[in-house]
Amino acid sequence: MLSTQVNHLWSVVLAGGEGERTRPFIEQWLGGHKPKQYCTFVGKRSMLQHTLDRADRLVYPEHKVTVIGRNHREFLNEAMEREKSGHVIVQPHNSGTAAGVFLPLTFVRAWDADATVAIFPSDHFVFPEARFVETVRRGIRASHFLQDRLILFGVSPSHPELDYGWINLSEVLGWSSGSCIRLAGSFLEKPNIIEGKQAMANGALWNTLVMVGKVATLWKLGWENLPTMMERFERLGTVIGTVHENETLHEIYRDMPVLDFSRELLQRIPKHLGVMEFEEVLWSDWGQPERIVQTLKTLGKEPAFPSDILQRSLAPIQTIPHVEVA
Repeated sequence: MLSTQVNHLWSVVLAGGEGERTRPFIEQWLGGHKPKQYCTFVGKRSMLQHTLDRADRLVYPEHKVTVIGRNHREFLNEAMEREKSGHVIVQPHNSGTAAGVFLPLTFVRAWDADATVAIFPSDHFVFPEARFVETVRRGIRASHFLQDRLILFGVSPSHPELDYGWINLSEVLGWSSGSCIRLAGSFLEKPNIIEGKQAMANGALWNTLVMVGKVATLWKLGWENLPTMMERFERLGTVIGTVHENETLHEIYRDMPVLDFSRELLQRIPKHLGVMEFEEVLWSDWGQPERIVQTLKTLGKEPAFPSDILQRSLAPIQTIPHVEVA
């Protein structure tokens, strides 16, 4: 499967978001709110199920940690097979993506101080999955000889998408099973059209926020850049597995700083980031209904939702600016 490091390999699946930008579309479709990661837009598996299945191809199911929102339990039961569920951690509330990442890392660190972790957002579309998983596996191998760095994965852009984060690349750090690892140069968040076209011309990649690294490295970088947040998680780590765990978890979230993982951490540490590209992989952040439709059209796939619901959901966005009132 993997190397001798497999016993210390963990996965973290981030499923705590509420999917506000897709809420109107999903409510029209299903008649009520359901975060997009729990929805089946095509085929028979939800986005979360796809992500969990990819994680299971890399690590033991018992080394899988899934983070969910406190109102997500009703959706989780239909998404998870009990015997392969691993660990599920419930966020007391959403305090930004930095806390969303370091909460599960606190538990992994308490259970296995030597852990290497692969982190997966649960609301991304990936095709083909086998190629995606193999690239992550190469990143895991790379993390064993680049232990002071995180391995961040990017995708070559098909167009100047203005709502994504971009990674500018620097020099070559090395190779892993034929995949090049580049040093991160800088980050570009939600560029304008001129900046997006320039980034494409310069070979920048879309930032997928899929990453691999030693928990000890992530913890060190967290302390160096996010000390007010890390103090709280350090406190939680000392009581995991005791009767004080749940009480401490809720206590530290009462005043948890709301921080963005990409902006407040990744963008500050480019010299600690190796970047690998998902080559020949179709990837899309399904944060907007339009992206879901475009991806399925590209693949020639039939959506699980009725097309008229989609048209009604998108009509205000597409037509209101052009309507003339008599």
